[in-house]
Amino acid sequence: MEHALEIRRKNQERLLYTNSKSMERSQPWESVPFKHASTFGTLALDPVRKAEIIEDLDAFAKGKEFYQNTGRAWKRGYLLYGPPGTGKSSMIAAMANHLGYDIYDLELTDVHTNGELRKLLIKTTNKSIIVIEDIDCSLNLTSRAKKRAAKVEPVMAGSPVHESDENTNSVTLSGLLNFTDGLWSCCGSERIFVFTTNHVEKLDPALLRSGRMDMHIFMSFCTFPALKILVKNYLGINEHQLFQELEQVTEDARMTPADVGEILVKYRLKPTRALGELLETFKAAKEKPHGSWAREENPNPIEEDEQEKRALETPKKTQLHEDSLTSADRCQCLRNRRKESEIGKDKDAKNQENRNDQSGEQGNDDSKMQKAE
Repeated sequence: MEHALEIRRKNQERLLYTNSKSMERSQPWESVPFKHASTFGTLALDPVRKAEIIEDLDAFAKGKEFYQNTGRAWKRGYLLYGPPGTGKSSMIAAMANHLGYDIYDLELTDVHTNGELRKLLIKTTNKSIIVIEDIDCSLNLTSRAKKRAAKVEPVMAGSPVHESDENTNSVTLSGLLNFTDGLWSCCGSERIFVFTTNHVEKLDPALLRSGRMDMHIFMSFCTFPALKILVKNYLGINEHQLFQELEQVTEDARMTPADVGEILVKYRLKPTRALGELLETFKAAKEKPHGSWAREENPNPIEEDEQEKRALETPKKTQLHEDSLTSADRCQCLRNRRKESEIGKDKDAKNQENRNDQSGEQGNDDSKMQKAE
């Protein structure tokens, strides 16, 4: 009977929810039918990594007895991070379609207090995915070390030194942590939390630990296995004579699946031309310098986690001096900076006067020489 109900539920229309700006007590969420066609079969991702994610999702969905026996809340967190255009939203859609879950797309900028955030959580259903996309851009939920650094800033003489803005009427980091891993997060079962970000280094480490974000998934640039999936999706072919050349340049080109898909869509009726254009684009991109996303996914998950941890903890060590400053010390630092700035301006003015004097003397010498001639 339970198996039959599960099949029926998966065949039902899934819904995509978003939080209402009005935050009405009875209906804090608004929904539309979820029609996204992305599946793990069409997702442009390395097949080995894809298999690991599917296995983890299946183990979670079938883990009711395990979670009860271990006394853990039946929930799991996934962090999707990487450059824009690498398929993070498509990954979420594939998860929902694979499990048959509804999606709650939480817009944090429309939530004004921690209390409102808690009420939204209570109103979500079991067997659902709660998503916060681009969390590094949602309010001020970045590393606390960076927040403390921001407190030490120039102020006008006599102005009060403002303390933390954590007491303002907004969602705080503490509120979000309790939302994902506090007592209220246990009110319900079989829930998945998904955070996405383009800049994982900006997030506070407390958001990323196990129990909140249990699995970190790096969404990389297009690899050759992922390219073959895209070619099959858009052009309907599994093999081509240009595949060998494409394999040699795909990863060095460091193009996103979104960029590749755009080229394939444009020439989808002419497969050979599409692959030819793609090959030329890859070769041109290979010669260009790459930006800040020059990192490749580390095949060793343990080493990758250690690297990520070190990168996230580095800002803390650089801000110890600033954190220890009192208000009086900050004012003194500000006065010292102003004094140094004034000294610098005086030096610049004197240097300019010297240059003007030298120019005037050179002009007089030239006039004398002309008269002598």
